[in-house]
Amino acid sequence: MSSSQTQPFTEERGGVSVRGFLHLPAEPNGDALVLTHGAGANCESPLLTALGNAFAASGLTVLRCDLPFRQLRPHGPPLRGSADHDQQGLHAAITSLRDRVAGRIFLGGHSYGGRMASMLAASDPTLASALLLLSYPLHPPKRREQLRTAHFRDLRTPALFVSGTKDEFGLTEEIRTALRLITGRTEMLTIQGAGHQLLTSSNREELPGTVVRSFLEFLQKSLAEPALR
Repeated sequence: MSSSQTQPFTEERGGVSVRGFLHLPAEPNGDALVLTHGAGANCESPLLTALGNAFAASGLTVLRCDLPFRQLRPHGPPLRGSADHDQQGLHAAITSLRDRVAGRIFLGGHSYGGRMASMLAASDPTLASALLLLSYPLHPPKRREQLRTAHFRDLRTPALFVSGTKDEFGLTEEIRTALRLITGRTEMLTIQGAGHQLLTSSNREELPGTVVRSFLEFLQKSLAEPALR
């Protein structure tokens, strides 16, 4: 893997602000990835930063971006009703990258960010070629009946789910059961001993590389799928 450069990124698309960091690979392969954060974090979280560096080293242009709710307030969870605006922010980020790369655009996010990414893809399967969903928040902790899967039946974009075996937002078997609702191609990467944050003191060195290899292998296997452009 080669090195990359990272630079602050700010742009406005259709009245929607895109803010974050752009990872520019030394040897770009023409594809790009949008990565966004969970409800309690921002695009500078250790997980997103590590993944941005690792994906860029593999040749992808990576945009780590703050969702609109985080641009409005530096701390705290999304306000009620912010989902539509947050999805517009991801749409704007994709549009920004389309002007910079000639290849495919992938969309990824951690927790709430992954949920927004999957909802956006379910509403318009042409926006992204594949999804990387990190610690998908299947339900609130200890409230397994409150499933966040209403859009799964409309999700046709190939999606790799990455989930820790100790994630209280969705245990391994719960996630596997939910994936049966999705009509598009899916796979699951299980991270042993990890919770919702995925990164632990024992896996922080190898986890980024593991996720990158798994996602690239997933894309390779998905090339023949009609849903993957």
